[in-house]
Amino acid sequence: MDEIAEIYSDYLIASFGLTTATGLSNLLNGEISHDKITRFLSSKLKTSKDLWQFVKPFVREIETATACLIIDDSIEEKPYTDENEIICWHYDHSKQVNVKGINFLSCLYQTGEVSLPIGFELIKKTETYLDPKDGKQKRRSPISKNELARQQIAYAIKNKVKFGFVLFDVWFSSVENMKFMLQHQKHFICPLKFNRKVALSKADKLQGHWHKLETLVLEENESRLIYLEGLETPILLVTQIFTNEDGKTLIQYLVTSQTKLSKDALIDHYQKRWRVEEYHKSLKQNVSLARSPTQTETTQTNHFFAALCGYIKLERLKIKTNQNHFALKSKLYLKALLSAFQTLKNLNQSHLSA
Repeated sequence: MDEIAEIYSDYLIASFGLTTATGLSNLLNGEISHDKITRFLSSKLKTSKDLWQFVKPFVREIETATACLIIDDSIEEKPYTDENEIICWHYDHSKQVNVKGINFLSCLYQTGEVSLPIGFELIKKTETYLDPKDGKQKRRSPISKNELARQQIAYAIKNKVKFGFVLFDVWFSSVENMKFMLQHQKHFICPLKFNRKVALSKADKLQGHWHKLETLVLEENESRLIYLEGLETPILLVTQIFTNEDGKTLIQYLVTSQTKLSKDALIDHYQKRWRVEEYHKSLKQNVSLARSPTQTETTQTNHFFAALCGYIKLERLKIKTNQNHFALKSKLYLKALLSAFQTLKNLNQSHLSA
């Protein structure tokens, strides 16, 4: 990582407002020109390869065969930025509406208390088409997020990253993803939608006796081997029953390719997936992900890369100080506030003595 990238990622951690090349140059009293910072942002597009080179030493320090890879995507809303191939409209499953922003896919390495992004992809909607439902011109990506997820996992395998499971949510639980991991001798844990078809025995599978998950009568935390339509090998199913805030009963159908896993171990492993939500929250709030006025796809991507590097730096500090990202950011804010307060006091004293 070059000097400008190091300084810029530090700037993203330390900032509490809009982050600009001019702002960083002013902060450094002009020692680095804003043109030099702009050239960094406008330089060669940063990719997972660049991220891996930055995070690799940290991964090698903490990696273990029991670690997990977590695949997930999120959207950083940018409603006021001009639309392009990466800042455009995406469907937000949590809000169930289309929002304008950057849809990013992450491959997160999680072990113990450490969570590190080791790969990323910004969803690029490079194709336009007419939506037959409303006749409006819309954008789409020529590559599905499931295919991009497989590329991220393949890259981790290529880099000989040690891990035991790949965790992902229901949106990535395709048969193609499962087959891919089995072909690479890796295990997965994920939930299935209630309408997925399964067979309760190999005989039922061979005879084509398929049942939708929602039609099965299963006890809470019951585990059993099943066959998923389209998948040759059996997988282990565990059901979990929840009650949401509205009092509605919800069932999660959790499956794994590691059929010797106990139901408690299966549930415990999958709970680690929630670390990706902490990662998304910190990335959006602590490293100035959305506070850049960059306009082009290259500058926006390279700013995103620098924000990932900032997150990794915070993760290192978290381990050294035993303080989470928000506590570290709060500490920086307090220091900045004290400095501003003292500067104001000095100015007032200078004015009174003049």
